[in-house]
Amino acid sequence: MLNKDHPRYKSLVYREKIVDAHKNGILADSGMIAHGRGETFDYLIGEKTTENSKNTIDAAACYLLCAENAVLSVNGNTTALVAEDVAKLANLLDIPVEINLYYRTDERVANISKVYEDLGVKKILGTNDDEFIDTPDLNGPRSPVSIDGISKADVIFIPLEDGDRAEKLTINNHKTTISVDLNPLSRTAQTSTVTIVDNIVRVMPQLISAVEKYMDMDKEELQMKIDSFNNKDNLKNAIDDIITRFN
Repeated sequence: MLNKDHPRYKSLVYREKIVDAHKNGILADSGMIAHGRGETFDYLIGEKTTENSKNTIDAAACYLLCAENAVLSVNGNTTALVAEDVAKLANLLDIPVEINLYYRTDERVANISKVYEDLGVKKILGTNDDEFIDTPDLNGPRSPVSIDGISKADVIFIPLEDGDRAEKLTINNHKTTISVDLNPLSRTAQTSTVTIVDNIVRVMPQLISAVEKYMDMDKEELQMKIDSFNNKDNLKNAIDDIITRFN
């Protein structure tokens, strides 16, 4: 039983979710290592959403609202921590959720798919019944993607993913990628179109709120917000936030 008075209570709750997801066949072993690595960088930013990240979340919302074919790509960690928020965002934007796993097994795909089915997601792609195509210039387990999802998407939300995919989707395949990465120096962060340097558990509720805030805004105004965003400046600000905190 977790003690709510514990100074690391929230962190312990998230760790327990990760462990439960592994026990329930949703998360691969390496997902627990990835979560621990993320916690380290969360300490560096003070375990809070910075003003810079709030602005980046707003930019991400504008990109999603201007997209012709957006998709939310999910893995085990994302599902373990924020499945309910992913489902809410997918239904709010009326866009699909696509399962894309590095350590893919039929069991994990089925278990993750059931999570989103139970949460009322209308369209789930990347299942074992889906039709796949390889991503050009990308080798490895993440290359196969849904023909109806990532393959034809113009905007892809890829939280907690690996650098190879972010790089190839953004640079080689000219897609807009929105990533959530606590490490501003990672290849995922450096090659994405929009990098939210924050914890996914804080990002998702704020991203939903930002989408709701801008839903009725004219597309031209949304585009102006997009045009004013620069990911290199965003990443520089994120690094400066860490440096400032420790000076």
